[in-house]
Amino acid sequence: MDLKLRPSFFISFLILILLLKNLNYGSAASPKCISTERQALLTFRAALTDLSSRLFSWSGPDCCNWPGVLCDARTSHVVKIDLRNPSQDVRSDEYKRGSLRGKIHPSLTQLKFLSYLDLSSNDFNELEIPEFIGQIVSLRYLNLSSSSFSGEIPTSLGNLSKLESLDLYAESFGDSGTLSLRASNLRWLSSLSSSLKYLNMGYVNLSGAGETWLQDFSRISALKELHLFNSELKNLPPTLSSSADLKLLEVLDLSENSLNSPIPNWLFGLTNLRKLFLRWDFLQGSIPTGFKNLKLLETLDLSNNLALQGEIPSVLGDLPQLKFLDLSANELNGQIHGFLDAFSRNKGNSLVFLDLSSNKLAGTLPESLGSLRNLQTLDLSSNSFTGSVPSSIGNMASLKKLDLSNNAMNGTIAESLGQLAELVDLNLMANTWGGVLQKSHFVNLRSLKSIRLTTEPYRSLVFKLPSTWIPPFRLELIQIENCRIGLFPMWLQVQTKLNFVTLRNTGIEDTIPDSWFSGISSKVTYLILANNRIKGRLPQKLAFPKLNTIDLSSNNFEGTFPLWSTNATELRLYENNFSGSLPQNIDVLMPRMEKIYLFSNSFTGNIPSSLCEVSGLQILSLRKNHFSGSFPKCWHRQFMLWGIDVSENNLSGEIPESLGMLPSLSVLLLNQNSLEGKIPESLRNCSGLTNIDLGGNKLTGKLPSWVGKLSSLFMLRLQSNSFTGQIPDDLCNVPNLRILDLSGNKISGPIPKCISNLTAIARGTNNEVFQNLVFIVTRAREYEAIANSINLSGNNISGEIPREILGLLYLRILNLSRNSMAGSIPEKISELSRLETLDLSKNKFSGAIPQSLAAISSLQRLNLSFNKLEGSIPKLLKFQDPSIYIGNELLCGKPLPKKCPKDIK
Repeated sequence: MDLKLRPSFFISFLILILLLKNLNYGSAASPKCISTERQALLTFRAALTDLSSRLFSWSGPDCCNWPGVLCDARTSHVVKIDLRNPSQDVRSDEYKRGSLRGKIHPSLTQLKFLSYLDLSSNDFNELEIPEFIGQIVSLRYLNLSSSSFSGEIPTSLGNLSKLESLDLYAESFGDSGTLSLRASNLRWLSSLSSSLKYLNMGYVNLSGAGETWLQDFSRISALKELHLFNSELKNLPPTLSSSADLKLLEVLDLSENSLNSPIPNWLFGLTNLRKLFLRWDFLQGSIPTGFKNLKLLETLDLSNNLALQGEIPSVLGDLPQLKFLDLSANELNGQIHGFLDAFSRNKGNSLVFLDLSSNKLAGTLPESLGSLRNLQTLDLSSNSFTGSVPSSIGNMASLKKLDLSNNAMNGTIAESLGQLAELVDLNLMANTWGGVLQKSHFVNLRSLKSIRLTTEPYRSLVFKLPSTWIPPFRLELIQIENCRIGLFPMWLQVQTKLNFVTLRNTGIEDTIPDSWFSGISSKVTYLILANNRIKGRLPQKLAFPKLNTIDLSSNNFEGTFPLWSTNATELRLYENNFSGSLPQNIDVLMPRMEKIYLFSNSFTGNIPSSLCEVSGLQILSLRKNHFSGSFPKCWHRQFMLWGIDVSENNLSGEIPESLGMLPSLSVLLLNQNSLEGKIPESLRNCSGLTNIDLGGNKLTGKLPSWVGKLSSLFMLRLQSNSFTGQIPDDLCNVPNLRILDLSGNKISGPIPKCISNLTAIARGTNNEVFQNLVFIVTRAREYEAIANSINLSGNNISGEIPREILGLLYLRILNLSRNSMAGSIPEKISELSRLETLDLSKNKFSGAIPQSLAAISSLQRLNLSFNKLEGSIPKLLKFQDPSIYIGNELLCGKPLPKKCPKDIK
């Protein structure tokens, strides 16, 4: 019988088949837990410590629905356990709470079909990897990484003959930190030869594996990825055994080991390599041309080896698949023309990342640079490149990051830069740019988030943009130094998304709108507008919750101190026209302030005692203002303060005893005030004092002998006070003293003969005298100019110049003028061969001027006037100003008009 079936029949039949199939899959997709395996899981969980209770839901009869557990859809056997830490932010509290702790129970061996086990990023607190894991022979995937295991890796893992992926990466981030997981025996790896494709033993200590470590790994014939990052490997064999088999290897990471060898040729036989990481391995020699054999190579990282040298071989530019190339931080030299020309010939080049920074590369940047059309990151910083940015830069349409900083580029910046619409980060700082930047340089940079552009102060790089132009970008970081911007233009005014601002020495000379400050206040972390001519008043009562550093120094700001609420740690408002008093609640406004620089302004009033409440305060620099009243006496509450400069103010009263309660005090500059009384005895407790300047006050009493116990003291200046008594011998016991100024007091008696014990001046030691004066910004040079100096002028010192002073071989300045000293000038004064200034005027010195004085070639200033010297002036002396000899009636010869008897004919 001939039956004719309609098409609708076939459609209905197919639908029925599909429904039946789906019903079958539906039942298979809902496996029911096998009771013995459920009990094994519960026993396993009971041995764990679960602070986050993420295994709390391991209850009920069906373990196949428990989080982190997967069962086979057909057999219902547990095949997968994934208990990795759900948080991967190692610094977060969630990471710590999410870390499982405790022990791993052997009940896992009852899961006979378990193929996947992931316990990574937990904290097993120095637990050894259990031997019994080697009994779970069904495992294909095992991940125990970053979980604080320690001890020897069990060789029983060699029993896992089906294992395809093994991750034992041992860097941990829990409470235990990175622990010492080690492997002294790697022979068990040969048992995994035919199955293992992925192996990660980063941070596993393999130093005990001996000379055969490479051979042991090379026996894993199926291996495609090998990661041995920071594994304490000490050598890299130059050859590989003929029996070795790494032909399938695609990824090799040997980074951060101490290989100390050239790049071996056996690498170039691994022709399946796609990624090769050899950074921080102390590799030596040149980069071999053998890399041309690795046609599949996509990633090559040879960075931070420090000793790779020679030119970059052009063969790297011929690799057709190369996407990532990092050769930074080596000793590579020469030009890059040939290397980049190879890329330009390779029309299909796919390079995305190129980092050649921190080498010794030189020459100009070739136009062939523009052939890298797929490049997203280009870092050529910290080399010796010269010339201009090539115009071909505009062809690199994919470029997102360009870093040419810290070179010697002395040309111009190509206008074609403005065509890089994808550019996010532009760093051109620390070069010697010139020329003009116009609208065309920026007009299409719609993605730009960060710009760093600095040049040398003597160069002229000018921003010549329309004053009303609004750019297409909104920056998050701007750093422009030593370039001329002029007025504060609209293209800057609209940048209110900034979190980092540096506009230093840009010639900005008008006011900045309050709206700009308020616009950036919630986000900005660094605000640096130093060395401009900005005028006007700052907005008051703004909150800057994220601000870390405020530097508005060397401008023309005026008005009162800004009442900004901030967590900043550094405040620089020096060299402006600020006036008025400081807020009495400065500790509330700026509770985390560590460094305060307000010098060279016109502040008045008292120094607030609330500064004592700023617990982290380290530096207080208020020099050259009009502060009055007494210096706060509350410093016993402050433990971090190490630098105080309140000189050149109108302070009165006594020096507070509480300063002696500052254990960290190193620099104390109170000079040029009206302080009176004695130096507090409590200062002897500040054993770390390096610089003391109390000059120009009304202090009285004797010179403190306890100063001799300040072994770190570099500078002691007590000039222009009313100190009396003699110079104590204890002062000779300060081995690091290089500046001694006791001038303009009422000191009497002789110069101690022990003065030759001033070791720093005698032997030239401790040349870092001014290390703690850096904080005063402009004062380091002032004090450096008088290094290795002794000034005892303007006192009542008597006696002769002690012969012992000739032992101060590094003495540069000696001023004994305006005293009552007598005797002759030492004949061997030329032993002070580094002397630059010698002033013995207005004393009672007698005898002849020593002939040896003419032998001091460094001598630039000399004054012997108003003494009782006699005889002829040595002819070899280069000083022809008669005023330095006048007042010695028995002296004769040039440059004095009085001729010596032997010269009279």
